[in-house]
Amino acid sequence: MAEASQKIPVTVLTGYLGAGKTTLLNRILSENHGKKYAVIVNEFGEIGIDNDLIIGADEEVFEMNNGCVCCTVRGDLVRIMDGLMKRKGKFDAIIVETTGLADPAPVAQTFFVDEDVQKNARLDAVVTVADAKWLSDRLKDAPEAKNQIAFADVIVLNKTDLVSKPELAEVEARIRGINPYAKLHRTERCQVGLTDVLERGAFDLDRILEIEPDFLEAGNGHDHDHDHHHHDHDHHHHDHGHGLKHYHDEDMQSLSLRSEKPLDPTKFMPWLQNLVATEGQKILRSKGILAFTGDDDRYVFQGVHMMLEGDHQRKWKDGEKRESRVVFIGRELPEQAIRDGFEQCITT
Repeated sequence: MAEASQKIPVTVLTGYLGAGKTTLLNRILSENHGKKYAVIVNEFGEIGIDNDLIIGADEEVFEMNNGCVCCTVRGDLVRIMDGLMKRKGKFDAIIVETTGLADPAPVAQTFFVDEDVQKNARLDAVVTVADAKWLSDRLKDAPEAKNQIAFADVIVLNKTDLVSKPELAEVEARIRGINPYAKLHRTERCQVGLTDVLERGAFDLDRILEIEPDFLEAGNGHDHDHDHHHHDHDHHHHDHGHGLKHYHDEDMQSLSLRSEKPLDPTKFMPWLQNLVATEGQKILRSKGILAFTGDDDRYVFQGVHMMLEGDHQRKWKDGEKRESRVVFIGRELPEQAIRDGFEQCITT
């Protein structure tokens, strides 16, 4: 298995029709960012990639004038991925766009299932583009929109110029009610730094914590104003709320677990595998950083439904707090059972 760092990071880009994905993709394919990105879209014409950007094209792969490539998936993502891996001058990253109505899960799962893909690529982050003006309506009438929010590591809340301040606060509260853990960017016309959405290393929770110290606190039942980080809630680990009380989403929950004592790997891994095997339909995303007894390396994992991938990531640094942190996002999670199971994996 290649070192995680040598694998090509893959970003799954999702978002409801008209939210602004095309704007973002056209920026990736045209800006002079000095990187080679490969963008995989479902239907080339449908997505509205600007034809002026294309220089040469074989049947499925279109070269862009900034060195990136764009290709269409007709059916088989794995085959396209294999083709890209063989192309000369490997890419800095690959972006897979899912159609506006799609559930991102099957696309994300590809990176856990296919061995060849897994050898060469790793799921870096799921990025959801959401429309500030229409998201609240979509959440009422379109289950896919809610799934896309729950699933995201990064949310680009676009068209913020079209709504009032109170409307924006409202839509953010709705988002946080579904997914308190994603990094949120407010944008107009998808003006977001490409490094904010690509090559995020969302798998490395540390990077998230650096950016957003509230990331793991949001699940502890405090009402946060996300513009003002409060640091007075480091010890409320037994408050089992679900993020923003104002919008506790009826059918989506997030659950955050932590332990300052090391975990017993002979208990934790079988417990986690059994949990996703039995409750995987309900668990949209899971991720964690684990400190195992007698192990100097941090272990990280992430999962989509029943699929899990995990690996030792790096040594714990001197003076770094060796604690385990796990997050689950899903529907109707058996919260108490999960908490009890996790507690039983702690080395006493």
